[in-house]
Order: sequence, then C-alpha cells, then structure tokens
Amino acid sequence: MRNSFYSLLFVIICVGCDSTRLFEENKDLANNQWIQSDTISFSFTIRDLGKKYNVYSNIRNTSDYPYARFFFNYTIKDSTGAILHNDLKSVYLFDAKTGKPFGNTGIGDVFDHRVGLLENYVFKYNGRYTISLDQQMRLDTLAGISSVGFRLEEVVEPKR
Repeated sequence: MRNSFYSLLFVIICVGCDSTRLFEENKDLANNQWIQSDTISFSFTIRDLGKKYNVYSNIRNTSDYPYARFFFNYTIKDSTGAILHNDLKSVYLFDAKTGKPFGNTGIGDVFDHRVGLLENYVFKYNGRYTISLDQQMRLDTLAGISSVGFRLEEVVEPKR
C-alpha cells in the first residue's frame, strides 16, 4: 500500500507541467523485489514519423538495495517482434565510497532515477512498439527495487 501511494504521488508530480511527455508508466514490484525471471514490459504507439524522441527508464529503489550499482537490460521491439535495440545499462544508485543515495527523493528512503536509454531517436514507422526491461544482477531475488518504469518524450527543437 505504501509503495502504491508513493507511485501515485510520483506520477502526479511528474504529470504537472510536462508537455513533452508522450507516455509514462511505472510498475510496482511486490515486496520491493525484482525476481530475475520477471520481465517488465510496456507497449506504446508512435503516430508521428520524422519526430525525435528521448527514451528513458524510471528506476525507484529503497535504502534496502544492497549494492551501489544496478545493471539492467532493455529491448525495444516493433509490432512484428523485430528487435530494434537491445542494450545493457548500468546506473549508480548509491555512491560507492560513502553509500550516500543518488536520485530524487522527497519521501523517506525512496529514490527515483531517470535513466537515459536513447536520445534524439527517430522511429522508422508509425505503429505499436514494446520495451522490455530485465534486471541483470545475477540474483534470483533482488531486494530494494520498488518500481520500474518507462518514459517517452518528444524532443522539442528550440524556436529560432
């Protein structure tokens, strides 16, 4: 219940004044644990060819996360199932020397991270796409990850 409240609050804050965001969804993980076999997927639609997009993953962790660094894999597929991108990403959730948490927080021991996956990316055609995220920490049950999300933003060129 507590994580659901934080997730709702996070979404409300993010929705406020965000005109470039086309899609954002976060999925809470039961008991703040990411099971290695659990793939988290999001589907989205591209309607405007030729536009540039920034693609992000949202990671929310608690102070119970046992490491400084977090590794995950993302895969983007088109509507035919063809893989467009598949990459391993890493992000520091805590300072490796001091243990100080990184990320945005406003509530207790919950920390939000927006991880850039693709910048100024142009999708080749309109249609449905899927992004899938997998934890790559080599643990069956990874503690301290409370939610994982996906965000798609339209790149707005400055007016001249």
